[in-house]
Amino acid sequence: MTRKRVLLAAGMTTALAAALVGCSAGNGGSGSGGSGSGASKTNCTNEIKVKDVPVVTYWGWLPDTAETVDHFNESNDDVQVCWSNAGQGGDAYTKLSTSLQSKSGAPDIVQVEYDWLNSFLIQGGLVDMTEYGIDEYTGNFTEGALRDVSSGDGVYAVPVDLGPVGMWYRADIFEEYGIAIPTTWDEYAAAAEALDAATGGDVKIGNFAPNGAGQHTAFLDQAGAVPFEFDNSNPTEITINHNDDASKKVYEYWLDLVDRGLVGTDQAWTPEFTTALGAGSYATAVYPVWYSVHISAFENPEEGAVWRAAPIPQWDAANPKQVNWGGSTLAVTTQATEPELATKVAAELYANEDRQKLGVEVGGLFLAYPEMIESDYFLDQEYEFFGNQQINKEIFAQAALDYEGVQFSPFSQFYYDESQRLLSDAIAGNLTGSEAADALQESLETYATEQGFTLN
Repeated sequence: MTRKRVLLAAGMTTALAAALVGCSAGNGGSGSGGSGSGASKTNCTNEIKVKDVPVVTYWGWLPDTAETVDHFNESNDDVQVCWSNAGQGGDAYTKLSTSLQSKSGAPDIVQVEYDWLNSFLIQGGLVDMTEYGIDEYTGNFTEGALRDVSSGDGVYAVPVDLGPVGMWYRADIFEEYGIAIPTTWDEYAAAAEALDAATGGDVKIGNFAPNGAGQHTAFLDQAGAVPFEFDNSNPTEITINHNDDASKKVYEYWLDLVDRGLVGTDQAWTPEFTTALGAGSYATAVYPVWYSVHISAFENPEEGAVWRAAPIPQWDAANPKQVNWGGSTLAVTTQATEPELATKVAAELYANEDRQKLGVEVGGLFLAYPEMIESDYFLDQEYEFFGNQQINKEIFAQAALDYEGVQFSPFSQFYYDESQRLLSDAIAGNLTGSEAADALQESLETYATEQGFTLN
């Protein structure tokens, strides 16, 4: 490791750890059992089924994890998984960052969302799985998911699930006012105008949340923007391009709708937004497949509400671009006792059909495995809350298969914080969309340089 990389990694480890202390990424809190206990092989949440064989430690937090790990352990007599819940999102990332910084306490395998992988790569915290046999398994995953876990020629995690984006909409509202379901963003804006006129502004077509980092990433990707280019084989170099024409088009489009009062600006993941969406103040939610769980669990939903799913609107209907928001991976840390064995376990945890079905039925996962995505079992599933609509077959399966993948920032927390700050300023009328993009570009360049990156 070069001296420059050492300095950058040390600086970023400290910066990331500090940022994550207050981070609330994800929506879960600390788990039970092994939470906060480090990666001890003697303090598992689960029961080890087979004694006197190698044990791989694993931090995970998906709803199916307990059952999936038990099934794996019951099916394997040569290796066992010791699972503990270190918390979800920010809680887990803080503990992982602290463990990497102190060079002890990290598990062999850790669950990490796609957009946070690079943040741990620059700390030297994740192994390149191509050195430990991952090539045997890469054909199992969708093209986009594999791209999301790759950097240069390296593969740094096993994709688990995806969040192909569609448009959840109130079919009853569109029908009542005779408004066609939009298929393009121009049609979406026209529908917003029609809905505003018909309801006197009481119902807005959607919401543009200043803290909607995952949604913004998807919007930028769909428009053709490439905000970051980062290759872990050259870890001190980065290209930042956040004020190009595509990025400005996205910001200008949504801030125009904001300025005209056609969309709301509620913060995402707040009671205010959830209540407004459930009460019929919004007619659409351009969100991933996993948001179906939130919609079907609204408290005190508007009586007679009819929710359905449609494809995400496109900039060019003749050349559709599918996008992703969310999903998680299994990465092997550089503290793994046996990285080759850990890579094998990570790759095989969801490779079994029965465990895939546990992921779907217990975890509510949209797995990143074409074999599952294209199966009759998955495509033919009907969702009662959505009028028995076969949402996988009609919308999300093809969206996931067509998703090509993106490049994420190696300093996600700072990026998300700055994006929220500047978009909030623009929503308040202090910046145009183009000015917000320019300000974000300048801020990101300054931060990257301070952290030791060379700008390309």
